[in-house]
Amino acid sequence: MNAAIWILPLVPLLGSGVTFLTRNRSAALGSALLTLAAGIVAVTGDKHVDVMWIRDFGVHFALGLDGMGRLMVLLTVSLVPIVLVAARKHPPMWMAWALILQATALGVFLAEDLFTFYIFFEATLIPAYFLIGLVGGPDRGRSAMKFLMYQVGGGLVLLGGLVGYYAAGAHSYLLSDLHQVHLSTTAERWLFVSFFIAFAAKAPLVPLHTWLADTTEQATPATSILLVCILDKIGTFAMIRYCLGLFPDASRWATPVVLAIALISVVYGAVLALAQTNVLRLIGLTSLSHFGLITVGVFVGTATGLQGSISYMVNHGIVTGALLAAAAMVIARTGTPELRAYAGLEGRAPRLAAAFLITALATAGLPGLSQFVSEVLVLIAGFAYSPWVGAIAVTSIVLAAAYALWTYQRIFTGPATTREGVVDLTASEGLVLVPLLSAMVVFGFWPQPILDAAHAAVGVLR
Repeated sequence: MNAAIWILPLVPLLGSGVTFLTRNRSAALGSALLTLAAGIVAVTGDKHVDVMWIRDFGVHFALGLDGMGRLMVLLTVSLVPIVLVAARKHPPMWMAWALILQATALGVFLAEDLFTFYIFFEATLIPAYFLIGLVGGPDRGRSAMKFLMYQVGGGLVLLGGLVGYYAAGAHSYLLSDLHQVHLSTTAERWLFVSFFIAFAAKAPLVPLHTWLADTTEQATPATSILLVCILDKIGTFAMIRYCLGLFPDASRWATPVVLAIALISVVYGAVLALAQTNVLRLIGLTSLSHFGLITVGVFVGTATGLQGSISYMVNHGIVTGALLAAAAMVIARTGTPELRAYAGLEGRAPRLAAAFLITALATAGLPGLSQFVSEVLVLIAGFAYSPWVGAIAVTSIVLAAAYALWTYQRIFTGPATTREGVVDLTASEGLVLVPLLSAMVVFGFWPQPILDAAHAAVGVLR
């Protein structure tokens, strides 16, 4: 057994208990920093844990790390401390739930047993529900319930897939054993469909996306970072690990339909984003478009597409996390998320304006910033699959530039409409934005570490 693997989900879980009992925000941040340290240690080696859990059903408590898992773990353990700093005025109870979400998400990314994955997959719903419902807009309760209904529905479909797998002759849920199970064509296709529906609700993709914009509008920006930049990655992560990994033939069979869904999500999300007047709702819909593009890279069937999608998941987490954090800082100064109330902040908060502009340009895929290389790889793979797929996917770049620059223009340029005395970026806000902006620039000019880890994951799948 390897202690670092056990510690990764255990530390935030224990930290949440301490935070619940003491109502101490510092305990939550300390736990997140310890988890960050444990995560850095864990990703440096080949570590696995495998303990028989439910012998009669072949269920193991099995955890481990591969290339894609390492990237998702590092993203998770790095973002949570930043989010807790950004949410320093949130109630301690919210921070405790944030740590539980971190623990369950880490379990998802580490799981090497399908049943263990399912337990963690479903467990993420509990903290997510309370994070949305505890702090936020006046309709946050309704949004939390809508989110829960979609995710519970997807989870039930996935549970049906697990039962079907067992009925098809899988007497162990270890991934290494499942790869050896021979499935009939019909069984493989039905299992693929059940898994894909659950993961498309999580990512999300059209038509299982309607909870996303409502949630980002009603939840606090800190909650939205946890949901969009960590939790939603479970959907595309699981598509790669389970849909492609366990059902390769069914994945190829379903590719035309999946690509159609993904491309609709790409265009639909971006067009809807252009029509929004609420900055938080706008950012939520941009993520629908981004997840559609990630899914294109997953299913075009090339190593280039997979490498692009895996790296895109990481870079989307960095960029969208920064965008939501910057939006929260704008809202703190204006008192509203409505774009019609903004104008002229550039002159009163130039450092915040610069940070928002860099993040907006990264969202649009500007060369030299981290998301660019990932998008290019996905587009290359899309064109290699079909010129039509590539051409439709390219519209995401054009539309992203439009909504990113349009949003910046409405908030920061023109005659000032905000009250006098608006302060510029503060030191505590810099602790949130500077690490994310630095990562955008560093991985924009030096993307190789992320690409190497993504390439290693692709090699395992192929």
